[in-house]
Amino acid sequence: MSGKTRHHAPRPAVTAASPCPCGLDASYGDCCGALHDGRRTASTAERLMRSRYSAFAVQDADYLLRTWHSSTRPGSLEFDPGMRWTGLEILGTTDGTPFHQEGTVEFRAHYTAHGRADSQHENSRFVREDGRWVYVAEV
Repeated sequence: MSGKTRHHAPRPAVTAASPCPCGLDASYGDCCGALHDGRRTASTAERLMRSRYSAFAVQDADYLLRTWHSSTRPGSLEFDPGMRWTGLEILGTTDGTPFHQEGTVEFRAHYTAHGRADSQHENSRFVREDGRWVYVAEV
C-alpha cells in the first residue's frame, strides 16, 4: 500500500425508512430490505432483479451470492468504492411470473463511477433453483 491517502465521499446510509434503491414506491425496509434479510423471497424474476440491483446499491454481497445460480455463482464479490448505483429502469420482461420456472428481465442500471455518470444495459436470465428465483447470466 502506498503512502497516499484516498478520500471518498461518504456513502449515504440506506436505512429501513429510506426510499428503496430499486425504484418502487416503498421504503427499503418494506421492499428489498425484506428480501435481503430473508423475511420474504422474490415472487417474480423482476422482483429478484430489483432486489439484486438494491443489493449492489447497499453492497450486500451475501444476498447477491445467495441469489446467484449455483452453476454461474462466483466465489466472492468485491465492490468498487468509487461506484454509486443511482437508478433502475425495467425495460421489459419475458415470463418470470409466479407461474413460470424461468424468465428474463431487460433493464438499464444507472450509476456514477468515479464521478462519471453512465449506465449498464442488460437482459438477464433467471430460473427457479430449489423453488426460489435466482440469477443465471446475461442473455
